[in-house]
Formats: sequence, structure tokens, C-alpha cells
Amino acid sequence: MHVYTAPVVVPLAGEPIREGAVGVDGGRIAYVGPAAGAPEADETTAFDGVMTPGLVNAHTHLCYTAFADMYGNEKEFFEWIQEFARRNPETADEVWKDSVQQGIDESLAHGVTAVADIVTPAAGFAPLLASDLAGVAYWEAVFIDEAAWEVRRNAWREVVTDTRAVNNSDVAVGISPHTLYTLGTNVGKGLAELARTLDIRLHPHLAETMHEDMFVRRGSGPFAFMNRRAGLDLEIADGGTGHSPAVQMDKVGWLGADAHVAHGVHLDKADRELLRAKGTAVALCARSNARLEAGEPPVAALRAEGNTVAVGTDSRASAPDLDVAAEWPVLRRLALAQGDGGEGLNEWLVRAATQGGAKALGRDDIGVLKEGARADLAVFAVDTDADPYAALVTGAAGNCTATVLKGALVEGRPTER
Repeated sequence: MHVYTAPVVVPLAGEPIREGAVGVDGGRIAYVGPAAGAPEADETTAFDGVMTPGLVNAHTHLCYTAFADMYGNEKEFFEWIQEFARRNPETADEVWKDSVQQGIDESLAHGVTAVADIVTPAAGFAPLLASDLAGVAYWEAVFIDEAAWEVRRNAWREVVTDTRAVNNSDVAVGISPHTLYTLGTNVGKGLAELARTLDIRLHPHLAETMHEDMFVRRGSGPFAFMNRRAGLDLEIADGGTGHSPAVQMDKVGWLGADAHVAHGVHLDKADRELLRAKGTAVALCARSNARLEAGEPPVAALRAEGNTVAVGTDSRASAPDLDVAAEWPVLRRLALAQGDGGEGLNEWLVRAATQGGAKALGRDDIGVLKEGARADLAVFAVDTDADPYAALVTGAAGNCTATVLKGALVEGRPTER
């Protein structure tokens, strides 16, 4: 037994605990409660600050950590996304692996212990599956029309099946159908069918920009031009669907309790209701949306209407860092500006980055401190006398002082009190 203590422990499974402790045995939590009542331990580590479950990054692309220069290139989304078509083929496997490892290390430094990671190059799986992170590695399908799928289907599927066969990590393998504007309709349906056949999770991008909405509804706009130039023949390009991306995503089978979507910036009331009905969570990435001039997600409406919300950073190509806690104050400002009254908002945001992320990944043993859960902890140097949720939302960004992964301290140093 190893016991970790802190002036404040925020378990999420219960009320915050002053002078609290978490006992760990075999990488799992065996005790959560007052430090005075903790079981006898072989080792005890005392931290200053507020201890929480490890945070969940519910949408990222760790393979693009080395593409951080794109964050500062000032390109709007449509120009920005076309950079990948040029850079990706020029990137060697070892560079991809190093980039993913950099992303893992940065995540841990910010108290992130679980990820929903989009894997674009197959080489990106190795460092992620070799890590002790929890989560899902989603093999991405992108820029594939029906003709290309006939050629690429078997090789693409083999990556999923072969990786699952050798995977013994706590990072599962899933499928990421990139978007409705980069995949043929029948390709998308086939990916959904494959995911259900293999009983694995789905994670597409939804309603990130108005360009996407224009393409799906009318088959027009910048993405129609981009696809024509690339020789991509998508069914939607022939006049569009006449309805929203969320409705179309449901029609191709990408929504459900076994899926969560990234961004959700341009969701109307009916779209949000559809996601709730399908049990599909939304991972908000507000700083990435701002950087790419994509718009502001409807944080207040999602909260008021009861949608399951998680928090992501997106990649270092569109975000200044992989610090999930840095999303909190941005999301808070958006919610208040959109009419949220603020009561309980701080707690809701902390839960979104922990329990909400866990739900998005189909897990109940991460994002919470309770007996039997993975022993993933994060400690933040914030005011321990204040309301802990407010202290975290306003002060945790850039202030993670320790990360515990499966019971072992991997980042930071304890401070004896």
C-alpha cells in the first residue's frame, strides 16, 4: 500500500476532502478519505495543493506535437488543414514516434493520464500503446472516397485488427472516421459497421466549422473546392444533403453511446437533442476553435440541456499546449458570456475534464477517485483554502506539480508538510 496525501482531495465520486488521502495497491485505488483514517502504508507521499483524478484529454492528435509551428502560422482553418497533405507524406516513422512521445510526456506534465488520441500514421500507435496511459487510440480514416476505399479497405482494416491482436496496454484501439467532408458516404457507413462488428469505439469530428455545414447541407463551399482539386469524389458534393452535419452523421452510423464527437461548435438545439438521444458525448476544444477562427462552442446550452461534455485540447498544431486545465477558464468565460448563471459551473467544468472524458471513452474506472479505479492522480498548486473547484478552474493551468500514473509518481516531487 502506498498512500498519497494532500491538503485537499477532490475525488469527484464524493465531496472534496480536507486533509485527504488516496491509498493505492497494485495500481488501483484501495482507499479514498481523510488522511487520519488511511490504512497503514508501506510508503506515504505528502503533496501540497489540490489532488484530483488524472485529467482526460478527450480529443487530441499526439502525432502532431512536432507540428507546433503550425499553431503560430496564422492560417484560418481551411488554409491550415491543407498543410497536413503536404507535411504528412514527408514525415518519417521515427519522427512520428518521437512526436507522439513528446505529446505523451507533455500530457503527463499537465496531469493528463488518459487520452482520446487520433492516430494518423500507423507508426503513431507504438509509443502510445507502450505507455501507461489509459484511453483509446483511434485509427484515422481520411480523404477516402468509394473508389479509393475499394483499393485501401483491406490494408486499412489490417492495421486495426493487427494492432488489436498484439495490444496488451490500457489504451484500446478505436476508429476515427475523420469528417463528413473527407470520406465518402458509403465509406463512412462501412467504417461504422466495422466498428460495431469489432465492438470498438468511434470518434469523428463534428460541426467544427461553417465550411463543414455548407458542404454537408449544400455540397458547396471551400471543402467542395478542396475535394475537387484533390480528385476526391464524395456523394455529398452532388447537391448536399439538405440537413445538418449532426443529422448526416447519424444517418451514416457515427453516433451512439459507443462514440463521441470532437468540437461541436455549430450545433443547433435539434442537433444537441439528437446527440443526447443517441448518448453521444461532445469533446470541446475551445482554444483550438479560437485559434482556427472556427467559432465558439455552445457551452451554456450544452450544460443547460444536459449533454454529456468532455474536454480536449486538439493537437499542438492548433493549441498552445496539451494542458486540459487551460481549457477551463476559456470554457467558463464562454459559458458566462452565453448566459450561464454560473452556479455550479466550476464543478461542472472539472467534472467534464474527468468524469465526462471517462464517459466519452466508455470507461468508469478513470476520471474519478474511488475504490477499484485506476490510481491516476494529478496535483495542482492552487489555493487550498478556497472552494476547490473554483481554485482549479481559475488557477490549475500550468500549475500541475505532480502526476501519479497507475499508482507510481511519474511527474513532480512531493513536498513534505
